[in-house]
Amino acid sequence: MTQDLARIRAFVQVFDAGGFSSAAREHGRSKALLSKYVTDLEDYLGVRLMNRTTRKLSLTEAGEAYYREASALLQQLDELDATITDQTAEPRGMLRVSAPRNFGEDTLAPAIFSYLLKCPKVTLDLRLEDRYVDLVDEGIDVALRISTMADSSLIARKIADMHVVVGAAPALLKSHGTPQHPEDLRKLPCIVDVNLQGQSNWRFTEEGRTISVPVTGPLRVNSPLAARRAATMGLGFVVLPSYLADPVVAKGELTPVLTEFLPTGQTLQAVYPHRRHLAGKVRALIDHLVDWFAVHPIA
Repeated sequence: MTQDLARIRAFVQVFDAGGFSSAAREHGRSKALLSKYVTDLEDYLGVRLMNRTTRKLSLTEAGEAYYREASALLQQLDELDATITDQTAEPRGMLRVSAPRNFGEDTLAPAIFSYLLKCPKVTLDLRLEDRYVDLVDEGIDVALRISTMADSSLIARKIADMHVVVGAAPALLKSHGTPQHPEDLRKLPCIVDVNLQGQSNWRFTEEGRTISVPVTGPLRVNSPLAARRAATMGLGFVVLPSYLADPVVAKGELTPVLTEFLPTGQTLQAVYPHRRHLAGKVRALIDHLVDWFAVHPIA
């Protein structure tokens, strides 16, 4: 079996490199050995795979079909080897993580720093910013996002349950009244956090169905902390994640409303690019966060 794989790999390497000499230089093997492996493979299959001349190498029709399947097979085997190695080896290397700024600075920080203490051979590049990050274009290994669903081109794993709070300052409720139904918000001043999924279309649930309510108000802002501050000063109603809302609710600066209409299914998700092979350092981080938030639930 080992010899068979060596012949198949030699065939793929020679074609990928554009010739026997190039493949020999690239992979540190002799040209004669690569030629022997390819010839042995053709003899075994009983068909010519390559047309060879002194200036050009091309695949026969049978060679093209065999190359497609052989390349895929070798890639799967290489990825399997890497997966097993990652599972048994200590996590190491650079790990690039993206997360919302306020969540990252407070709630996420102790969880992710404890991961570094467990995995001292990992170097962390933690990017905290309140914007949508393109993982592939920006070379991010994993992003922590608060959402009900992930981009279809990405893979997501649930880390922890979360919920949101809709509220306003007591003074604003006194002057404008307390909304009894989400539709009442259409006529009330609202603060729009543009980082929020849906932005100015706030989502609620009623009898199992989703309600989308368009809202307007005196302020659009790209910071949930600024939105919270504006709400506590009486500028309008606001939607906040519970970890930001709970402290000001406890102080009496914000009063929750429409609690029976709040959507469920909000989760903290670890999102990563669609790859067959997930690096061990990423898998170890995700497993650690799941375990951490099981013991330290998000408020």
